[in-house]
Amino acid sequence: MSDLMKMVGEGIRHFRKQRGLSQEELASKAEIHETYIGKLERSEKVCSVVVLSKITNALDLSMVEFFSYIQPVSGEGSESILSEIVDRLRGKSVNEQKRVLKVIDAMLDEQLN
Repeated sequence: MSDLMKMVGEGIRHFRKQRGLSQEELASKAEIHETYIGKLERSEKVCSVVVLSKITNALDLSMVEFFSYIQPVSGEGSESILSEIVDRLRGKSVNEQKRVLKVIDAMLDEQLN
C-alpha cells in the first residue's frame, strides 16, 4: 500500500468521524457503494478523483481542505497531529488559543530543563 493511499484513507476516516457519519451514511451521501468507503479507509482500494470529489462533497469539504489535512507527514505522523491540533483550536476564541499556546510553551520549557 502506498503512503498516499494510506493518507487518503485516514483523511476520509478522520473527516467522516469528525462529522459523526457512519461509513454507510457517507456512502449514501456520496452515492457510492457502502463497502467501498471501508476499503478506501483501510487502503485496500484506490479511488479516482471523481470518487474522491463525491466523498469530499458529501463531507462538505473542498478538495483543497481535504488535501491540506492529508499533506505528507514527517516522522511519526507529526503533521497529522499538528493538523488535528489546528482543527481543535480553529473554533476557539483568540484568548483560548493564547492560553493553549502558554500551556504548550510551559510544557516545552519543562522538557528543555
